[in-house]
Amino acid sequence: MKLFSHHTRQERDWIMYDVGNSALVLLSTTVVPIYFNALAAETTDSAGLVAQWGMAQTVASLIVALLMPVLGSLADYRGNKIKFFIGFFATGLVACFCQALPVSAAVFLAIFVVATVGLNSSMTFYDAMLVDITDDERMDDISSAGFAWGYIGSTVPFVACIALIFGGPALLGLDSMLCTQLSFVITGIWWLCFTVPLLRSYRQVHYKRSEDARAEVLDTFRGLARTMRDIFHDRRLFVFLVAFFFYIDGVHTVIAMATSYGSALGIDSTHLILALLVTQFVAFPSAVAYGRLADRFGTLTMILVAVVAYCGIVGFAAFFLKTATEFWVLAVLVGLFQGGIQALSRSYFGKIIPKDRANEYFGFYDIFGRYASVMGTLLVSVVTAATGSAELGVLSIAILLVVGFVMLLLMPKEHGEPAGA
Repeated sequence: MKLFSHHTRQERDWIMYDVGNSALVLLSTTVVPIYFNALAAETTDSAGLVAQWGMAQTVASLIVALLMPVLGSLADYRGNKIKFFIGFFATGLVACFCQALPVSAAVFLAIFVVATVGLNSSMTFYDAMLVDITDDERMDDISSAGFAWGYIGSTVPFVACIALIFGGPALLGLDSMLCTQLSFVITGIWWLCFTVPLLRSYRQVHYKRSEDARAEVLDTFRGLARTMRDIFHDRRLFVFLVAFFFYIDGVHTVIAMATSYGSALGIDSTHLILALLVTQFVAFPSAVAYGRLADRFGTLTMILVAVVAYCGIVGFAAFFLKTATEFWVLAVLVGLFQGGIQALSRSYFGKIIPKDRANEYFGFYDIFGRYASVMGTLLVSVVTAATGSAELGVLSIAILLVVGFVMLLLMPKEHGEPAGA
């Protein structure tokens, strides 16, 4: 394909997995909260819906954060990375299909948690594959391309899903709930199709060696202690992870709660879904541009720009988001910075860690990212439930973004490294 002519086969197949899994990410942040609200609306008020949705996100994030360091360390041994990737991908895929079953709101939420754990865990091993499929010089570009093509590619099944949801009842005579349930089947098939190429071509280049499985398990727990010590003594890596812990909280919380928040404000579901579809189209060129701007101005500089932007986005959501028009504005703003900050955080981290222990380090990267998500969604849920105000819940995460920004400014540089490199 000419679009990928400057990419190797492994780079292209790695990017394609983002096209596959992003379809479920998009569905989970748009249709799924609305579907859950419809299932639970008769027994729960708007504040309760936001609180329950935030708690489900919190539980899923907590599970992933607890699992990934140990499993990530095991995955660093030769041949293990792809095995763990397949295991969690398959778990997420089965749960994705199971969300199509006609069940109660509570059961659906439990299945959603399993699907989210499978998806996000597979993405941890996927992130660690980055060090195997490309080199440091191309890492910003490839990581950004993954997010960019994921955004635009995910719109294909998503458009099919919303066409079915909105057109199915009138054109096909199908129940609207059934149409929504079928969207999980469409999304699961898409995810599977774009995962197969990576499964065929991926080869683990960087790995730890061991003589037997027992030695791997024993070394895993010794290695975790060693890695924690190494991270703590590497000041640049440690401060970056702390900064990441705070600023990615704002990013993940906005992504996870946007549709639920908009729905609770009474914004029509059609506007919510179409506005977030626009986010995907805006995010495509923005993520590509971020990769190129990082080459010119430095990866850290562009991350700082995105953190400042997200502070503005959170303030806008808390103080001005009331109508569908304002939600469209929010969707565009998120699209401008979402992919860039995620892609450059991933690639920057990939550059500064030992390549043969990538999964182990990305396991800790996931801890910082997932516990930030735990804190953010939990904070929104608690503040919203305590005050009865979803607006105050959203505003409560702004301080975390500010702390992350300050920590990035304080991050020590290597000798001779320019600011913002």
